[in-house]
Amino acid sequence: HVQLVDSGVGLVQAGGSLRLFCAASGRAFSDYTIGWFRQAPAKECEFVTAIMWSGSNTAYADSVKGRFTVSRNNTENTGYLLMDSLKPEDTAVYYCAAVRQRLGLPTELYRYDYWGQGTQVTVSS
Repeated sequence: HVQLVDSGVGLVQAGGSLRLFCAASGRAFSDYTIGWFRQAPAKECEFVTAIMWSGSNTAYADSVKGRFTVSRNNTENTGYLLMDSLKPEDTAVYYCAAVRQRLGLPTELYRYDYWGQGTQVTVSS
């Protein structure tokens, strides 16, 4: 299995940018689809984006499309989430997740087997 550690500087003003990291250890990182989810206070955890093993196929939630960019480096066993034009409503705990499959971009939480510990992102207005 794979272990995930997500990290990134978490406080920014509206309109700013942040980059989150998802460092993986364990089995071959390229065997896994990586997803990012977030949970805002008093809200359910929601899908943000996912990226297939090669990095050539991605999916985004409508709320972040055009502002967030997901990528990965299989050599460095790391996934990235670049968040631009941040809004206060993007404030949440962000989690990276992994599922051992090379095809498909699942958007449901239950489809993922491994999770990072979460990192707080706060966007001030």
